[in-house]
Amino acid sequence: MHTIQLKKGKDKAAFQYHPWIFSGAVERSPEATENGELVEVINHAGDFVAYGYYNDQSRVAIRLLEWRVDCPPDEQWWRQKIRRAVHARTALLQSADTNTFRLIFGEADYLPGLIVDRYADFISLQVHASGVERMKPVIIDELNSLLHPHGIYERSDARAQQHEGLTTENGLLAGVLPPEWVTVKEHGIYYGVNIVEGQKSGFYCDQRDNRLITAGYARDKRVLDCFCYSGGFSLNALARGAREVISVDSSALALEALGKNMEQNAFDRNNHRMIQADVNKQLRAFADAGERFDLLILDPPKYAPSRSSLDKAARAYKELNRRGLLLLESGGLMATFSCSAAMDMGTFKQVLAWAALDADKEIQFIHQFSQPEDHPIRASFPEGEYLKGLLVRVV
Repeated sequence: MHTIQLKKGKDKAAFQYHPWIFSGAVERSPEATENGELVEVINHAGDFVAYGYYNDQSRVAIRLLEWRVDCPPDEQWWRQKIRRAVHARTALLQSADTNTFRLIFGEADYLPGLIVDRYADFISLQVHASGVERMKPVIIDELNSLLHPHGIYERSDARAQQHEGLTTENGLLAGVLPPEWVTVKEHGIYYGVNIVEGQKSGFYCDQRDNRLITAGYARDKRVLDCFCYSGGFSLNALARGAREVISVDSSALALEALGKNMEQNAFDRNNHRMIQADVNKQLRAFADAGERFDLLILDPPKYAPSRSSLDKAARAYKELNRRGLLLLESGGLMATFSCSAAMDMGTFKQVLAWAALDADKEIQFIHQFSQPEDHPIRASFPEGEYLKGLLVRVV
């Protein structure tokens, strides 16, 4: 095993169990070290820090795995960590009304670079680090042993793999190929998921609890669901008595999936309408037409992929929320979200305050949304807290 030495003063975060060491913190690494190789990390004084896997093509040069010197990560180490992550989801695995959720959440489950999701009898896997790529046969075998899925399919993010110097090779890893339409259940509502070609890994299970909480305010309300994708918020609102729901998304495929989900749940189409449009343009059109809503949902894509883009993203979030607030009268509610890790809750609240000021609205924050239990936040890795939201009431 090769040894990587850190620069003087660059060991503090690592000693506090943060799992990332950036390339600028590396003092010296042997020329023969291969990407994805397990290495021993020492500080400038030569003291042992941790074990991790190395990649000189990534901004995160070392992803730390284990801080005990007598426990170098081997095959059994990986199997134990996978078993521990799956065991932590026992309540979800035993749920009668939900069979889709995240099984392994990368750094938060002490397996950096690995994402695993369950979709009924199928498993979707994402590899975001070269070290994980090397251990893929062990990961697949352990998941098969624990869960006995019909199939395991890889849907790794192309951009993340490029940053790691990996080649995207999505495809079947074990079992049978998922059908085009895998039916899953979340809080008793059925959804069709396209694991092979859908967005990301196929479904946004991180909004599971937030969909249910928001729908609790939907009874007898006129609801506008923006960036609706396959209709998670829309379907929950309809299931809980919304008077009318309008779902907006720019993707025809997303709205087609929503239509199928409506049929699958036998919901009445008479109080539901779908609009394919750019959300900002549609919000403007609603305002021009004098439309008003009782409950509005804004669940946009990631506007701030990094801290360097935060200022630009803040302006985009402010404008989006300003347009949303213009469609609400006194007492109206808006559930608004950010999935950008760089946007912390304090900044998000400030953005909403600016949006309200520009919209000439007085608002209250009446609930804070976060990510569910299958997306835990590791104390030593606050970057894992990416999803946040606010339920806003217009006064």
